Amino acid sequence: MSEKNIVRYSADEIRRMVAAGKGRTNLERLDSITDEEIEAQMRDDPDWADFMDIDWSKATIVYPVPKNAISIRLDKDVIDFFKATGKGYQTRINAVLRRSTNGNGEELIQAEGLVLDAASHRVTVGERTVQLGPTEYRLLSFFMTHAERVYSRAQLLDRVWGGNVYVEERTVDVHIRRLRKALEAFNYDRFIQTVRGSGYRFSTRTE
Repeated sequence: MSEKNIVRYSADEIRRMVAAGKGRTNLERLDSITDEEIEAQMRDDPDWADFMDIDWSKATIVYPVPKNAISIRLDKDVIDFFKATGKGYQTRINAVLRRSTNGNGEELIQAEGLVLDAASHRVTVGERTVQLGPTEYRLLSFFMTHAERVYSRAQLLDRVWGGNVYVEERTVDVHIRRLRKALEAFNYDRFIQTVRGSGYRFSTRTE
């Protein structure tokens, strides 16, 4: 972002402005910015560099997966134990509950020698580790726990990316290619199968 578009305020100035009911946004400057200026500033911003050439008209809105609320009562000594560990104890309690109630309790998922360890977030073949990025790991984890079922790109975006994420469907193809490339060295890329006109599936059967 260009330095001329940055306005800096001290903490005291912000407090005075808030107390006076004044906003910190220069609406006149905002209204005067053209689309060309916005695009130029985005191109100069490294955080936006990878997004500039995406056709956002084809982006898909991914809605969050509905969650079921549960109520659970913990004994006082359990809560006291987590409180003694310091700030953020509620987050740690939630993490423990998620691990204990998530899925079918299996931490190791195997498919003809391909092993996914959910506890350590590692994928191995024998003594060798399959190097995966975080998104490719989530994709493989989802596929291996939902084997033999076909999922469209939109369904994969919903189930793997989740949340209100605005991602173009071709993003799925990019990560599928990366996942296949990582598995290719172990001859497991054949498990990630394209179903023409439908999407992708994980299957140990070749047809």
